[in-house]
Parts: sequence; C-alpha cells; structure tokens
Amino acid sequence: MCGIVGVIGNTNATDILIQGLEKLEYRGYDSAGIFVLGGAENHLVKAVGRIAELSAKTAGVEGTAGIGHTRWATHGKPTEDNAHPHRSETERFVLVHNGVIENYLEIKEEYLAGHHFKGQTDTEIAVHLIGKFAEEEGLSVLEAFKKALHIIRGSYAFALVDSQDPEVIYVAKNKSPLLIGLGEGYNMVCSDAMAMIRETNQYMEIHDQELVIVKADSVEVQDYDGNSRERASYTAELDLSDIGKGTYPYYMLKEIDEQPTVMRKLIQAYTDEAGQVVVDPAIIKAVQDADRIYILAAGTSYHAGFASKKMLEELTDTPVELGISSEWGYGMPLLSKKPLFIFISQSGETADSRQVLVKANEMGIPSLTVTNVPGSTLSREANHTMLLHAGPEIAVASTKAYTAQIAALAFLAKAVGEVNGNAKAQAFDLVHELSIVAQSIESTLSEKETIEAKVRELLETTRNAFYIGRGQDYYVAMEASLKLKEISYIQCEGFAAGELKHGTIALIEEGTPVLALLSDPVLANHTRGNIQEVAARGAKVLTIAEENVAKDTDDIVLTTVHPYLSPISMVVPTQLVAYFATLHRGLDVDKPRNLAKSVTVE
Repeated sequence: MCGIVGVIGNTNATDILIQGLEKLEYRGYDSAGIFVLGGAENHLVKAVGRIAELSAKTAGVEGTAGIGHTRWATHGKPTEDNAHPHRSETERFVLVHNGVIENYLEIKEEYLAGHHFKGQTDTEIAVHLIGKFAEEEGLSVLEAFKKALHIIRGSYAFALVDSQDPEVIYVAKNKSPLLIGLGEGYNMVCSDAMAMIRETNQYMEIHDQELVIVKADSVEVQDYDGNSRERASYTAELDLSDIGKGTYPYYMLKEIDEQPTVMRKLIQAYTDEAGQVVVDPAIIKAVQDADRIYILAAGTSYHAGFASKKMLEELTDTPVELGISSEWGYGMPLLSKKPLFIFISQSGETADSRQVLVKANEMGIPSLTVTNVPGSTLSREANHTMLLHAGPEIAVASTKAYTAQIAALAFLAKAVGEVNGNAKAQAFDLVHELSIVAQSIESTLSEKETIEAKVRELLETTRNAFYIGRGQDYYVAMEASLKLKEISYIQCEGFAAGELKHGTIALIEEGTPVLALLSDPVLANHTRGNIQEVAARGAKVLTIAEENVAKDTDDIVLTTVHPYLSPISMVVPTQLVAYFATLHRGLDVDKPRNLAKSVTVE
C-alpha cells in the first residue's frame, strides 16, 4: 500500500526520488520522505500530506544516492516522526519499509532495551535492530542486515542505506513487492515499475526471502544465507505517456472515458486477423482439466468475478465459486478433486490474493492470474496470466480495470467453450457484442451532464443510499455501492432487490436515495415491484435501465447489450454517479481518505 523508491550512482538523485514518489501517489499515502546522501552532506526530509509539500522542502538537497517512501499508516498516526525513512539509534542507518512486521513488539522488548524511539512504527524498530547488530556487536552492514532478517517475521520490502557509505543500497523482501530498476551507469529500487519508468524499462524481480546488494554498476542477489542467485532482467511494458491526466481534472474521469478504447484493445489482443478468439492453448487446457473454477479476489476484482460467474459456467460447462482472498488465506475450504484457481487483481500485487496463491502452489493447484500489470507478483508466480491491456489505472477507485476484467474473462470463456463444442459459446459473437458494449459506453459518456444533474439532486447532501438489482444487476449493485462509498463517503450498500423485505427495508425512510438497476427481461418487473415498495416508504428512486426493459419514467436508459456483458455497460453510469457525488462534495476524487490503490499488506 506504501511506495518505495531508491537510486544509487546518479547526481540527480533527489529529482529521481521525488518524481518516483509522484508516480506512486496513486497507491494512497498520508506522508512521505526521502534520505539523500553522497553530496556535501546527508539530508533527511519528511512531510505529512502530499508529495508537493515534500518537494517544496528539498531545495538544495543534492546527492548521488538515496531512498524515499510514501506511507499509509499501519502503526502510529500520520506525523513526521512516523513518516519514513527511519533512522537507527545513532542515526547511522536509514531504512524504508513496506509491509507489517508481526513480531516488532517482541523485538523491541528482547533486543532494544534502552533505545530511544521517535515514533510508533514497526519500521523504526527494524532499523534500530540492524543498527544494534552493526554498532554494538561489530557486524558488517551486510551481516547485521542478514541477522535482522532471520529474526523479523511478517511482510516486508526493505531498502537500507548506511549514511557513511553512499555506494550501496541493501534491499530485501518477503510477501511485499520490490523491484530493481537497471539504468545506464546507475541503478534503482522501486515497489512498482511505474515509479522509475521515466528512467528505465529494464527491471529485475526479487523473490521472497532474497537480499540484494545494489551498487551503481552491479546488482548482486542472494538468499539470507549468502548463496548467490542468478536473475535475468525483463522489460516493463509501460508507456509513460499513458500515465498523465492530460486535460482531465481527475484520473478517474479520464479512466472512465477510456473504457470504450479498452474494449477495443482487448478485441485486438485476443483475436487474430480473421477475427477469431485467440487465448493461450495452455490456459484453455487448464480450464478444460478443471472440475471447478475458484475465483479469488478482493474488492472490485471480487465483484468482477461475480459478474463473470454465469458467463463462465454456461460457456465452459464448469462450476464457478467465488472466494474472498483475505478469508481463504487463513481458511481454505474443502476443494474439488481438480480445482483451478483464477486470481483477479488490477495491480497483480494484492497481498491477500498472493497469500492464497502461495498455498495453491504448495498444494500443486494450477492457477491463472488476470491482471493489468505484466510482470507483477501474481503474474510471475501463477502458472498462467491473462493481461487486461487497460493501461495504467491511477485513481484509487477502479473503473476501467473492472470492466476489462469482465471482458478478459469473456474471451477466456468463449475460447474454452469453442474448443469444447459448447453451442452457446459458438453462437456468442464476442467481438461483435463487445463492439456494441463500447458503443453503449460512449453513448452513456455523452450524457454526463444529465447524470450529473440527477446526482446533484439525489445525493449531494445525503448520508446513506442503496443500490438494488436482481441477477447480474445485483452484482453490479455491489460494485456500484462500493464505488460510491469509497470516494464520496456516502454509506451505501448494494442489495439483491428481493432481499429488501427480509430486513433492509426497515432502513428506508423519507428521502432515502435508492438507485435501481434493470437489465434482465425476466427479472426487471420483479425489481420494479421492489421499487414501488421503497417508494411507498418515502425513498427517492433513480432508475438505470437497458432499453429492452426501459419505461418512459426511467432516469437513465442504456443501449441493450448481450446479457453476459451487461455488467460492463450497466456499471458505467454508476461510476459517473460516484464521480459526480464526490465532486459535488468537494472531495478528492482520485485519492479518498484511508485507502490505497494497491493493497500490499494483509
């Protein structure tokens, strides 16, 4: 959830660190800091709030090496004392850290009696431990770091520097992402390739429980016992021009508008010149060999799994179950005899999902990751990968990645079904239907002013709201409610419309906003009955309906698309609802409080 950057061997170290942290702002953070050495003097600079506030404090800060960090509070409040980097007792050693050290209190009590701590973080305890071993026990920096790593338990990505030696950065990781960026005459450290894409597109991955000695002209990888590991580099497929907002006021709006293009990119990626669907045969075989598909995900990706469940089952003839990664990590249920795990993750770095993947690999369960980030941890460690081709998604609230996830799984379902001879799959003209989806989205996007006016009237001052729907619309309601509450802070829940009378309708009172989703011809009239129930109790109702079930009184009417793909087009107006509700409340659309883009801690 936090971001790490580092550089060694470049006279523009401060600039590289600051721009790297700026590229990681999308992850979410509450404070930031850098430590720069290799100049006339060393500099530790921290700030609570945005990177711009940190940058304003770096005038005159020069050096050839440094480390930096954006922090999202897990231990201690957002203050400069709790912000990274942290220093050892003598201030010789400086450390940045992502993750959570599980035994930090034990370390403090057993090893660090008499040490003075400036903040309340587990990271500060880690750097004090390293400093103790180096200065009180006389170990070399490398040996002190190794000894500490053998003691520390939990998830971490560390970048450590010795203020007396500007020629090396020591890094190590376990369950938290970290990469080495390879430059011309200098090298870098980052928790996300995007941070250093301005400097390089060549990266080296680090595996769990590996330590790396990074110098300007060399990178040495070893395990915690000192055994060398060979590691080739890879090319990150990122385009720096895709990352900027351009003329948009917020990334979220830009990313909502990019969704028609994403649909067309997916068509290009997963079809051949003849327009036939093309998916890696090894992935198709993995699905064919499975007697049950288990989709593991969190948050928005979890909702995308639900939205794809019916399509996958009907086209692949394979039962599909959904699992919340954070639950499965500690309670794997009874599985079928031949399971396939599909992990859905925008970033490919979701810690909860990776915990399940590690167990799946230990059990020999085949796995597929559906992700937006090539080379991400979940991609590297799963047996197979399908990419979303959505381009960088910066806003914390996921939009284009969600719709791309459903579309990518549609290509998987179609490809498997065709090979299996499934009649529904063979009749499903996915390329044509996705083209209609793209057109439907464009039509919705052209109605922004109308949607904004309805949102202002309905949600500008409310504290609570509900989304309701049935079938696929219920799954969209789950995602729509998450989008609204995570950025506008309106308490919102998505419900199966038929469940209202089983308890939830007690919460409906005069003026309560209820947003109803209608796309299924079989279920729409039942949902309209539920609309009447809440309206009779004073609810203010906004209806979003496809043309095939629409009435003249509906507020937002969408082009009818194939039922398998309706969750893609149906969700777009709800994304705009969340966007405008947040905008009208004067909140930061891209960076909601307490949230991070990539959840890289459990």
